[in-house]
Amino acid sequence: MRSFGQLAVAALGCVSSVAAQYRHLNSSQIHTDSKGFRLQHGFETVLVQPYGYDGFRVRAWPFRPPTGDEISFLYDPPLEGPEAGAAAHGMNYDISTNGLEPLRLRNGKIVVQTFTAPVRNNVTNVRLAFYRVEDDGSETLLTNEYQPYKALNPRYYSWNGPGYEFSAAFSFSTTPDEQVYGTGQQQDHLVNKKGNTIDLINFNTHIPTPMFMSSKGYGFVWNSAAEGEMEFGALRNRFTSRTTTLVDYAITTADEGDYDTLQRRLTAMTGRAPQPPDWTLGYIHSKLRYENQTEFIQLAQEFHDRNIPVSMLVIDYQSWVHQGDWGLDPALWPNVSYMAEKVKELTGAEIMASLWPSVSDASDNYATMQMEGYLAALRSGPGITDSWNGSYIRLVDSTNPKARDFLWSKLKYNYYDKGIKNFWIDQADGGNLGEAYQNNGQSRYIESIPYPFADALYHAGTQMSVGKLYPWAHQQALEEGLRNVTNTQMGSPCDQVSLSRSGYIGSQRFCSIVWSGDTTSVWETLAKQVSAGLSAAATGWGWWTQDIGGFEKDQSVWWSANIDTPEFRELYVRWQQWATFLPFMRNHGSRDCNTQDAFTCDNEPWTYGESNTPTIVSYINLRYQLVNYTRALFSQLSATGRMIMRPLYMDFGMTDPNIMEMTKNNSNVTTQQYMYGPRMLVTPVTLPNVTEWSVYLPQTAGGNGTQPWTYWWTNATYAGGQSVTVPAPLEHVPVFHLGSRADIMSGDVF
Repeated sequence: MRSFGQLAVAALGCVSSVAAQYRHLNSSQIHTDSKGFRLQHGFETVLVQPYGYDGFRVRAWPFRPPTGDEISFLYDPPLEGPEAGAAAHGMNYDISTNGLEPLRLRNGKIVVQTFTAPVRNNVTNVRLAFYRVEDDGSETLLTNEYQPYKALNPRYYSWNGPGYEFSAAFSFSTTPDEQVYGTGQQQDHLVNKKGNTIDLINFNTHIPTPMFMSSKGYGFVWNSAAEGEMEFGALRNRFTSRTTTLVDYAITTADEGDYDTLQRRLTAMTGRAPQPPDWTLGYIHSKLRYENQTEFIQLAQEFHDRNIPVSMLVIDYQSWVHQGDWGLDPALWPNVSYMAEKVKELTGAEIMASLWPSVSDASDNYATMQMEGYLAALRSGPGITDSWNGSYIRLVDSTNPKARDFLWSKLKYNYYDKGIKNFWIDQADGGNLGEAYQNNGQSRYIESIPYPFADALYHAGTQMSVGKLYPWAHQQALEEGLRNVTNTQMGSPCDQVSLSRSGYIGSQRFCSIVWSGDTTSVWETLAKQVSAGLSAAATGWGWWTQDIGGFEKDQSVWWSANIDTPEFRELYVRWQQWATFLPFMRNHGSRDCNTQDAFTCDNEPWTYGESNTPTIVSYINLRYQLVNYTRALFSQLSATGRMIMRPLYMDFGMTDPNIMEMTKNNSNVTTQQYMYGPRMLVTPVTLPNVTEWSVYLPQTAGGNGTQPWTYWWTNATYAGGQSVTVPAPLEHVPVFHLGSRADIMSGDVF
């Protein structure tokens, strides 16, 4: 029996084939100024183009060429690169080949090469391989199309229905030691996704996105709106689109360990986050839910009287008469303009209101949207039949530009023109309301229905073919409306923001915060949110947040989400401390309580016990003290794509050999610790009843080889490359910093 290493070599035999062919090429045969090449391979066409700095874009199709109307999340051309500002690449190329003779193109630090892989009996298939050019002129193989001897074709197509649309599965070589970062957001407690297969289906808390960075020093985007899978195996990475008419992906490279350059290249392809308004950098407050105008103004009065700063107050769901009214119930909110002015006067805060993407047949908007074709349908019937609170609802088709315009017209009239200018895009996962694990509470006997509806039909296509577009398009509806009304261009600083429970490739280009969804209020879930945020960051989503305290009760834990229990109060304080060091500090949740004096139980900073209130308020104040630092982080994010939440491999993978090994194994160090910007190491406390906490301090680079870490609360200094145990009473979250505290407070850190 052969060892795993021998099997790996055998399975990657095509790599040696690549190397053998490469030896027969010389530098005169490499193309450095080509527009790209078109490879005709039987019934299949492959188009490869230089793309941005150090990147290539690859498109492939069998038989029929694409129409040009395919959905793309990539910029053409990218925001940065030799072609930035020039005409779009389109489908241009200047070299044609059948692949029988090796062909090499170079774009900056990346090289693509065609090679022929043996099948059997002198039959060969044409494959692609990608290399990074090192400073000494040598080349490092990043990945190649994966095809061991007599294996499934690495560019695999199949036709499963009566039409032309096909299923595509593309495979690429990897090695057991490669690490994979990004892939959107999953509740899996992982930073390194190696070994995972992830379904490309959105639902509440699950936002899979086929975009990743490799520890080998390359970034990859599978540019598809279709449902499918991404698989990261020991020897093969495979991406599947279940129904499509075009395969489209991009690859880029940077020096191994240079993740900031990788992020710069990837965000140049998919979009840069704009600069958020200053007021969003403070404290955002919400609960499930404030019932009426009087209660909401009283909330603002309480913040004013208690001298607690707040930047935005939020009106959550069911504040309307009927689903799809997209306006507040006038019986409960009789004077919206006055309320907005009063809240601003008392606190200086903005207001955000919730909207859902569904319309009840009782809403005045239903008939118009039905007649105009603004509602999603089913391939087997007139519309997506869903329900909420016993009423029949239909899903807004946000992939339809006219439906997006209609939605915004209602939001503008009912909210924006009356002073509520920020919007919470809840439930917009696509296919239905996005509750994959229950039937929206309609029956305790009917659960685990396989949502989203695979049979959903949109203006842009089916759920199978374009389902991943839906949350992105819903964000787009708000972005288009807000940009038009403020007469600003996408990418410029934002005046207002939206908050979305979902997203996709390039969601960061919108003035839209992604949050981690309806999580449960237990310690394990708190720990999962850290790694979820780090994976979101590696995907390019710098605008990320979550619900302080978790959203809802875990039915298996008696004290979960109950504000009157000491157990939940402790969890809430620890969660709130951590949220101080996130891109956005947002408090929200559905709470239980022993005594209820409002429509829903309280969730304000002063409701978690008299002894805890000073601690909670102190972290809100600290958030405002750090505003210069946070603003500087967002400025770098907007300019270069440099992440705010930074997994430890980003900054210490090359200076501390322990970090990569810990990341490979998804140790608690690398899933629970991260850098908040360049100077602050944050380690949330994720267990109850502790008074001290162990923290690993990475080996740093400095003038003498190391730079000391300083514990925020005691000013004690420590050398890097060791684990230390520090005091962590309930008042203190373990935070260390590099450099002076004065520089951090001033924002002078770059």
